[in-house]
Amino acid sequence: MCPDIVSDKPEDCPKCGMPLEQVPPLPFGPMVYTCPMHPEIEREEPGDCPICGMALEPKMARGASDEHLQGEIHELSRKFRIGLALTLPVFLLAMLPMIPGIPLAGWIPKGVSKWIEFALTTPVVLWAGGFFFVKGWRSLKGWNLNMFTLIAMGVGAAYLYSVVAVFLPEMFPPSFRHHGEVSLYFEAAAVITVLVLLGQLLEAKARSRTGQAIRELLGLAAKSATRIADDGSEQEVAIDSLRVGDRLRVRPGEKIPLDGTITQGASHIDESMITGEPIPVKKSAGDAVVGATINQSGSFVMTVGKVGADTLLAQIVRMVAKAQRSRAPIQKFADTVAAWFVPAVLVAAVITFAVWALWGPEPAIALSLINAVAVLIIACPCALGLATPVSIMVGVGRAAREGILVKDAEAIETTEKIDTLVVDKTGTLTVGKASVTGFQTIAGVDADMVLAAAAALEKHSEHPLARAIVAHASESDLTLPAATDFQSTTGGGIEGTVENHSWKIGKQNFVGAPDATLIDSAKQEQSDAKTIVWVARDGEPIAFFAISDPMKESAPAAVARLHSLGLRIVMATGDNETTAQAVGRALGIDEIHAGLSPADKIELIQGLKSAGRRVAMAGDGINDAPALAAANVGIAMGTGTDVAIESAHLTLVKGDLSGIARAIGTSRAVMRNIRQNLFFAFIYNAAGIPIAAGALYPLTGTLLNPMIAAAAMSLSSVSVIANALRLRKLKLE
Repeated sequence: MCPDIVSDKPEDCPKCGMPLEQVPPLPFGPMVYTCPMHPEIEREEPGDCPICGMALEPKMARGASDEHLQGEIHELSRKFRIGLALTLPVFLLAMLPMIPGIPLAGWIPKGVSKWIEFALTTPVVLWAGGFFFVKGWRSLKGWNLNMFTLIAMGVGAAYLYSVVAVFLPEMFPPSFRHHGEVSLYFEAAAVITVLVLLGQLLEAKARSRTGQAIRELLGLAAKSATRIADDGSEQEVAIDSLRVGDRLRVRPGEKIPLDGTITQGASHIDESMITGEPIPVKKSAGDAVVGATINQSGSFVMTVGKVGADTLLAQIVRMVAKAQRSRAPIQKFADTVAAWFVPAVLVAAVITFAVWALWGPEPAIALSLINAVAVLIIACPCALGLATPVSIMVGVGRAAREGILVKDAEAIETTEKIDTLVVDKTGTLTVGKASVTGFQTIAGVDADMVLAAAAALEKHSEHPLARAIVAHASESDLTLPAATDFQSTTGGGIEGTVENHSWKIGKQNFVGAPDATLIDSAKQEQSDAKTIVWVARDGEPIAFFAISDPMKESAPAAVARLHSLGLRIVMATGDNETTAQAVGRALGIDEIHAGLSPADKIELIQGLKSAGRRVAMAGDGINDAPALAAANVGIAMGTGTDVAIESAHLTLVKGDLSGIARAIGTSRAVMRNIRQNLFFAFIYNAAGIPIAAGALYPLTGTLLNPMIAAAAMSLSSVSVIANALRLRKLKLE
């Protein structure tokens, strides 16, 4: 009843006496605003960036639209419409006398016309464009010179010059007069203001579209759920009220509310929003389900396992938002240029004014002012500043729609340059769901006893091969004995004590030298691309499991596609040489390294990097995490462990190798787009400043009107944004 009362302890409200209720934490934390061009700037409230003057945006989109950005768009739209309505008469009053045959002076005397222009221009400049001067003044106070510095100086100079000419024309010497009158530039100040407002409006609308990927992801979440109470009754509740451990009923056609586990029933679930795979996946009791996926055919009961920021959807949204705000190394170049650019433009404007004032034709001072204003306006570096961050924001959002999660902008730039891909075998080239297809012991040893002991130890391991052995024992309806003293040796295997015997399970060099008969049988299994797991009791190898992990159906086509992109593919696996070679030959892998420990994989990657290769590593297990971090680009298969995903630069939510080709395609498209934007911005400014300064006047006798300069400046920003937004339509094979 009293939402203003907040406490970190369970107590009664000091106002109304009611017990305080626990408030569920916000899924994404408190609202924080940041600058799209300077993400190091963070504020708890919306405002302007102290460096570039742009409006701050929320770091995380929260819903269908961001209220502050929509408010900004509405306000800019209102100022633009009113400003345009007031500017049109000013423009006509200034331009019509230049058209032969229109006796405007006979209708509206010059003495009246100038007061009308003043009356109409003043609200345009001071109200509609007033925030230009506020931002320009802030930039001067903090010496963070930016586009608003130039706009404020250009518009302010034209407006103040005209105001003085209206109120105190006698102050101007004859050199300022044209046909006996001091020239007015109200129309330039008003039109420039309106055109810059239009550019700001279009930019704001474009920025709202760059957040569309996050809003689409948020829109996937379920809004309510059917909770089952302890007495068996069911009630529809809001998602925010759910807690870990709650039991939910999910009916056919409903979205799965949150991440959890099916406890009763079965169904086919459409997980395409997470994996991109259109074929529904069969799920039954014990299987994990992901929030926001769609239940299709059956009804089931699930237990909530994750809520709020811990859900997969929330993690994806957070990762996308963080990557969109990150900075690519190429942006440092643009930032360096922009830091010197505005002071250089101010110097260019001063030189332009001086040259025209000293050597220009009459009215020299008036022409020097106009050309200096044109230089200030056309050189605004907004297109340069927008070139990189807008492309990054759109590109990261486009990648997310393809199931490619980008850790930061640097990963996009680095991915473009990779020429070598190192892949693990299990879970990357193969499905990672291994099954025991062969089991052999030495003569005189009870197979069920060995299987039960092995499964008792493997229960403590997270490895896919361990799960296959445990599943095989479960299918055999064996009772598993207790296991103690469990230890795991990375890259070797596991060991422990079962029924007073010491056991080792793992690679051959870990368990010891097996019997020759067992070795011959194992080699036969390995020739069929099966993995051998050895079992030793009290130091004597007595059995082996032959485990098959079929290749992913998409693997052959994905490898062929990666080859077509110019990549050399290297397999780095802890499996044995025979199995690795069988898989590698079937897929056309260029280079195969088997029997590697995690340290060996790091050494392999470092060796490739030392040879001048730009290396990407794809893997999904805990043992892959160090290698993922060591590579130029680490690519985690989303079906893998959290540790691997955290260590990677890119995550493929679907866990499919073909996603790597799409990630490379996205990276190359984004970087190509950034270079196009930077080229447009540099060429525009390089050509625009000399023209605005009057470089063409000796040849053509024409000057660049500040109004045209303002239109060109706004058009350059819009063109950069429009080019970046093309990435939303990017087609990836």
